[in-house]
Amino acid sequence: MARATGFETGYPAFSKAVMAAMGKVERHRFVPFDEVRYAYENRPLPIGHGQTISQPYIVALMTELAAPKPGDVVLEVGTGSGYQAAVLAELAAEVYTIEIVEAVGKQGAVNLQAAGYRNVHPRIGDGYHGWPEVAPFDSILVTAAAPEVPPALIEQLKPGGRLVIPVGGRWDVQELLVIEKNEDGSTTTKKTIPVRFVPLTRSAPPSGKTR
Repeated sequence: MARATGFETGYPAFSKAVMAAMGKVERHRFVPFDEVRYAYENRPLPIGHGQTISQPYIVALMTELAAPKPGDVVLEVGTGSGYQAAVLAELAAEVYTIEIVEAVGKQGAVNLQAAGYRNVHPRIGDGYHGWPEVAPFDSILVTAAAPEVPPALIEQLKPGGRLVIPVGGRWDVQELLVIEKNEDGSTTTKKTIPVRFVPLTRSAPPSGKTR
C-alpha cells in the first residue's frame, strides 16, 4: 500500500525502523473487546464516543512522515486508544499525548500502561493548544482533522521538526499535510494524500467569547 501512494507521499516503502515498530505493537491491546477479531485488518475500528483507531497503514504513514528518531521528544494530539502513541514510543525517547474526550483518554492511558509503555505521558485536555510546558518538540502528530493548522503547534515545533496533520472539515476533502519548520522559523508545507479523520474536538470557549 505504501508503494501505491509513494508518489504523493515521497515514500514508496516504509523504513525498516517504522516497520519494526509496527511489528512490535500488538494492536489487539488497543481495540475494544468486541473488535479484537478485526484488530489486524487494515481498517479503522470504532473505540467508542464517536472516535476510531486509525488503520495500520495510516499509522505507519504518519509515523514515517513525522520521522521520529532515538532521543526525540514527540507530541501527539488525539490519544484515542493509544495505538499511535505506542508506535511512536518504539522510536522516540518520550511521547506526550493529549486527548480531549476524558473517557477515551483514560482508556488510552490504561491501554498504554498495560502494554508496558513507560515513556508515554498522557494528559486530558484541548490539544489545539499543544503542551507548552514541555515544548519544543522534535515532531508533532495530530490524529484528528482540524479546519486549519493550530498556530500553537507551529510555535511548539523545534526548527527542523515536522508537524503531521490532516486538515479539512468533516465533509470536505481532508489533506494530510507535512509542515516542516525551518531554522529561521518559517515553514514549508507539503500535501501528501487525501484522508478521512474524525474532527478535532475543541473545548468550549469561555462564556461570551468566540474563537
